[in-house]
Amino acid sequence: MVSWQTFIAQEQKQAYFQELQHNLQAERARGVNVYPPENEIFKAFELTPIERVKVVILGQDPYHQPTQAHGLAFSVPRGVKTPPSLKNIYKAILHDYPNSAIPAHGDLQGWAEQGVLLLNTSLTVRENAAGSHAKFGWQQFTQNALKYLAQHHGCAYLLWGKHAQQVAKPIIAESLYSEHAKVLESVHPSPLSAHRGFLTCGHFRNVNQWLEAQGKSPIQWLPEASEESEQYTFL
Repeated sequence: MVSWQTFIAQEQKQAYFQELQHNLQAERARGVNVYPPENEIFKAFELTPIERVKVVILGQDPYHQPTQAHGLAFSVPRGVKTPPSLKNIYKAILHDYPNSAIPAHGDLQGWAEQGVLLLNTSLTVRENAAGSHAKFGWQQFTQNALKYLAQHHGCAYLLWGKHAQQVAKPIIAESLYSEHAKVLESVHPSPLSAHRGFLTCGHFRNVNQWLEAQGKSPIQWLPEASEESEQYTFL
């Protein structure tokens, strides 16, 4: 049966994954804070079953500050300050949908439930140490996940920044569903690069138009603005 549960069970039997788990256990045994919490590491797969994946957004690392990471790329739990990259993502959506309302939170679970796979290439990180688990084996795991998806399912890919593009593009090109994939590229939404085209990239309307052409429902990226809507002043 094709499912994320089947995929994860297969990977857990592999030597690289067992070494990955050993390294994570060793970190925690030394008292190191590892994010996200253990029960949220695979949250992206749990919220977006493979048969419901419409769009893949590929990040790099979970947030490495306390309370931020919760298993979804670019997302933070409600009550946590919206990170700069996500603020820029919201701005880019407003460019495509000017009548949208910016929520007073950075929780993207609603996207995941609509079919947006919010996947980081590393699924864990050490506190205050960006990229600290990148060589633990997570990159092999997430590349295998993308291969598994691409061999069973056609979808859209939003690839922001060189890292996402270098990881995903070869996999998509070699997949059975390469002709059924929509690949959109831009610079990363980080404040360091977003001004170089991300804010006006048009990805959000573009991908929705593609989904509708496939006979699929579009993603509601943000709610429509209303008098009751809470919007950030930074816009």
